[in-house]
Amino acid sequence: MTEKFLENYKLEGESLPIKTYPDPVLTKVAEEVTVFDQELQTLCKNMLYTMYKAPGIGLAAPQIGVSKRIFVIDVDYERDETEEDSGEYLLSEFNPRIFINPTFKEKVGETTYQEGCLSLPGIYEDIKRFESIVVEYNDVNGELKTMDADGLLSICIQHENDHLDGIVMIDRMSKLKKSFFKKKLIKAKKEASHNL
Repeated sequence: MTEKFLENYKLEGESLPIKTYPDPVLTKVAEEVTVFDQELQTLCKNMLYTMYKAPGIGLAAPQIGVSKRIFVIDVDYERDETEEDSGEYLLSEFNPRIFINPTFKEKVGETTYQEGCLSLPGIYEDIKRFESIVVEYNDVNGELKTMDADGLLSICIQHENDHLDGIVMIDRMSKLKKSFFKKKLIKAKKEASHNL
């Protein structure tokens, strides 16, 4: 990924609607990306824009209804409210990362982290993950890259990669919690559709 390409990602793009559970696209295994063109670059740019606006630290293509093996991440950016209770935020310190067709080459250790998900609004739960990983992936130009990750970056990559395999965070919970949150989400979705 070139520096110039990264600069284009500051905060421009189209905000895409985020699919929420139990949308069927979230449970499908996403397809590998085989064409690296301008359309792909635009999609990645819009995904980053949508992620920053949401706001979130990661977003996978299935979450915007595109069943492709792509996710974007930025665990480093700062989000500061311009004035108290203004609802307006200043975003800075961008460090966007784009992963296409990722595969894990190494998974080491174990950690637990309280995760949230843009497709499961209002739900936060402790999820077990590998502590550190080595991931191989293509960048937007199709170039093969390898990255070692630990801490929040590792957790975020694992979370977003789950989306590519049709796994939502709720699937990593105990049966009891999964059932509880499933009912809660379906009820909230029904109520929201009645309010439209």
